[in-house]
Amino acid sequence: MIIGICGAGTMGRGIAIASLLVGHRVVFFDIHQGAVDSAVTYVKGQLAKSVEKGKMSAEAFASVVLDGGDDVGLLKDCDIIIEAVAEVLDIKHSLFQALEAAVSEECILTSNTSSISIASIARTLQRPDRFAGLHFFNPAHIMKLVEVIRGPRTSQHTVDVCVEFAKDLGKTPVVAKDAPGFIVNRIARNYYNESQRIVMEGASTVETVDTLIKGLGFKMGPFELMDLIGVDVNLDVTKSQWQQFFLEPRFTPSLMQQQMVDAGLHGRKSGRGFYDYSPNE
Repeated sequence: MIIGICGAGTMGRGIAIASLLVGHRVVFFDIHQGAVDSAVTYVKGQLAKSVEKGKMSAEAFASVVLDGGDDVGLLKDCDIIIEAVAEVLDIKHSLFQALEAAVSEECILTSNTSSISIASIARTLQRPDRFAGLHFFNPAHIMKLVEVIRGPRTSQHTVDVCVEFAKDLGKTPVVAKDAPGFIVNRIARNYYNESQRIVMEGASTVETVDTLIKGLGFKMGPFELMDLIGVDVNLDVTKSQWQQFFLEPRFTPSLMQQQMVDAGLHGRKSGRGFYDYSPNE
């Protein structure tokens, strides 16, 4: 299959790796050619490491087909498109309108959105029946869970194709309804928000909360995970879900997190978030 990935950032790269590992061809699209070039270099580097670790054969690596650019027309032959751009509805609307004009009638269109309703994104599509949510989790090439979100006008065929595609990647697909936060992020808001409330109230520290949560079996604590995702990205998801639930108090965003974002402390990508990631001198 030919998989089109719109957005050459962290999630797009992870989805590309997962797709290439099982033999699919991947075509990147991003409005910045430099972002595509960087993503292609990164993905190939990660695949080379997979060969070294014995997770991918040298023959499979040699047959990898990965390209892309800043022209949406490059996606015309794709079987599935996965959008992983900014969580801004207007940007997604413009992109999907351009995609509908470029791809075939059989192409399945999906969004990796974690916070915007599928119905809202599909509102401007001529064929909303072939549109669904396909929500991966970071890092996308490692995390097994994928949420397949059925919108009000998503066809059963589209859901079936998305489920089979996720299984083909070695993932565990779960079909979710189009509710704010879907399944995982609805649960996770309280995981993040209550952890921050505990720290803001002086009942514990960031480090202690993370240590205790990991003691329960979690691989990462909530503050470590927010730093990995991006404190700013995580806050945007919280705000979106809170607004979609008509400002329900239990989903109220944290002032602590807002102050972190205002200060430019966005986590690993900025060198500092709840923890300091600056290189040792």
